[in-house]
Amino acid sequence: MATLCFQSPSKPIFNFHPKTKPSKSLITKVSIFKPRATVQSQGLVIATEPEPVFTSVKTFAPATVANLGPGFDFLGCAVDGLGDHVTLHVDPSVRNGDISISEITGTTTKLSFDPHQNCAGIAAMATMKMLGIKSVGLSLALRKGLPLGSGLGSSAASAAAAAVAVNELFGRKLGNDELVLAGLESEAKVSGFHADNIAPAIMGGFVLIRSYEPLDLKPLRFPLEKDLFFVLVSPDFEAPTKKMRAALAKEIPMADHVWNSSQAAALVAAVVEGDVASLGKALSSDKVVEPKRAPLIPGMEAVKKAALEAGAFGCTISGAGPTAVAVIDTAEKGYEIGEKQRERER
Repeated sequence: MATLCFQSPSKPIFNFHPKTKPSKSLITKVSIFKPRATVQSQGLVIATEPEPVFTSVKTFAPATVANLGPGFDFLGCAVDGLGDHVTLHVDPSVRNGDISISEITGTTTKLSFDPHQNCAGIAAMATMKMLGIKSVGLSLALRKGLPLGSGLGSSAASAAAAAVAVNELFGRKLGNDELVLAGLESEAKVSGFHADNIAPAIMGGFVLIRSYEPLDLKPLRFPLEKDLFFVLVSPDFEAPTKKMRAALAKEIPMADHVWNSSQAAALVAAVVEGDVASLGKALSSDKVVEPKRAPLIPGMEAVKKAALEAGAFGCTISGAGPTAVAVIDTAEKGYEIGEKQRERER
């Protein structure tokens, strides 16, 4: 699996400074690593405060494509190569049990340094609380690799990297469920209580959120021997998740509910079977969310039409947008699709 990331005419998906003539696209792998720890019970608080096993750790959390068309709030996929980095230090100058954000660099520097108002800070504090950390102060540096409001899980990447960093620093006491719950505290304050970005950012690969109460996460294994490419095109436009969620209908017709349910089931089957054509068809068939959001994204309908005309198996909005994600099974065809989308976007 891999991703073709296309720069828009005016704003790239991420900072890319080549020494030679700029490339119009970049290929990166899609993350399909397995969870590094077993799932533990919810609401876990460590009885005995663990001591740091490192003085400093550095973590990376990937971009994610949420919803995947009909899977609103319960399907997502991690994309390797694009994402955020967190560096976490034991810091004697920080009050015990607290965390300080010392530096924010990368694609944006307008984020708050207050850990109570920062995605990484909120997730880090939630993880420290689960671990019962009261005798150590921590300092966190965040390097953003993802732009805000891009539809690529920017807030979730920061939260995931921070939660994993705290857990690693203290000996990896928590499992994936606890880390996702810590990240959800951040997501709830920033973009809404949904795990379709934070779960794949922590677990990798495709993830199905089977339920939220209780939290039940199901990794979906795409066959390693099959090829799958996502073509991502990001326009010069921010789509804040809260704003895009507010555009959704409060009620939907039963026929649309049945249709979307069947397409989501078809998408899950296509993932585990490695059927890229069926995956793209299902991804492109949302009748509930995309029709409400697409008109709010300049050029989205034209970009989707260009992708399908160029041979993409499917195309939809990545997360809340504005990034468009198209599906194909070869890199060569992916580049062709991306260029056609860019031409239509202009």
